[in-house]
Amino acid sequence: MENVTVYRVDYVRKSKIPIGQVVERRAKERGGNLFGLLRMARKTFASTPEEAFHIAVGYSGTRVP
Repeated sequence: MENVTVYRVDYVRKSKIPIGQVVERRAKERGGNLFGLLRMARKTFASTPEEAFHIAVGYSGTRVP
């Protein structure tokens, strides 16, 4: 299991503000891991559809395969 940081992206100021974390529970890469985590983060942290476009996810460190 690995924690993945969730960011709110400000496109005007070109900055990313960390707002939380989601846990990746898949043991190996299956092609859609990051997309699935993004969908989960948007569902959890966005309250409106417009706000969902400002949500991004990113790994905080290096991944070990």
